[in-house]
Amino acid sequence: MYRAFIVNPAAGSGYAPQVMARLEERLRETKMEYRIFLTERPGHGTELAAALAADGDVCAVAAVGGDGTAEEVAAGLCGTGKPMGIIPAGTGNDFIKSVGIPGDPEAALSLFLTGEPRDTDTGRVNGDFFLNECGTGFDVTVLDFAEAEKGKHRGLTPYLLGLLKAIAHYRSVSLKITVGQEPVREGKFLVCAVANGKYIGGGIPICPPADPADGMLDLVLIRDVPRWKIPFYLPGLMMSRALRFRITGHQLVSQVEIEGENLRINIDGGIRPMNRAAFSLRPASLRLIRPAPERREQHGRHQ
Repeated sequence: MYRAFIVNPAAGSGYAPQVMARLEERLRETKMEYRIFLTERPGHGTELAAALAADGDVCAVAAVGGDGTAEEVAAGLCGTGKPMGIIPAGTGNDFIKSVGIPGDPEAALSLFLTGEPRDTDTGRVNGDFFLNECGTGFDVTVLDFAEAEKGKHRGLTPYLLGLLKAIAHYRSVSLKITVGQEPVREGKFLVCAVANGKYIGGGIPICPPADPADGMLDLVLIRDVPRWKIPFYLPGLMMSRALRFRITGHQLVSQVEIEGENLRINIDGGIRPMNRAAFSLRPASLRLIRPAPERREQHGRHQ
């Protein structure tokens, strides 16, 4: 039996291979059998993970990279029962913050080697997998500008710079939103987020009470405001107060559909064009090695 490590060489602008080299020193000391697999193209992490899930000699698989790498590996392991770990080595590393995986790669390795796999929810949008968060609006504009900064900075910095630039270029999105049998909601929005995890953009708490193991998705809607007002909301957003804004609506959902002309949807940090996005949940579909969850916060609908 061996542990597999799927490493994205491009993650963190080349930081992931450096992290794996350091971790190999630890692994050699443990005398534990392991193998390293490098991704070669987008989607390759999913292919590798699916093959490793079917290999009876593999006891667990770790994603070494950022949120994109974790999403790809999780997509390949989802529904298989094969335990997954995450070693953060990317730019944002948002999802680990929601599940308590340490930000330090060596501490994350220790957890991967000794921790217990726990049931974790995953999501689908138009049938495609997502792990952390999807949405449209201001966050997509931020991602556009942050992408140009990722080669220069790691962590939250590219997203903060992208956020500042986005204020001058942002335009609201017009959406139709359908939740189950509820009346269709229509309007212009600053943010529409469908969250499994709490954080986006390198640590921005878009939905602090979101729990990736509660069997529900969190729908966060922030109504449109004039551009000049956006900076007044940013401190509250960074201080986990987004759900307290008068312009914010929040509810738990198992399915939700959003429609709009020429939408650009953020799916775990990747942006895809579409006019309709149907979101659904697959509860307890991933066996993720992570700490025991803390006592869950009570949260529900606020309109």
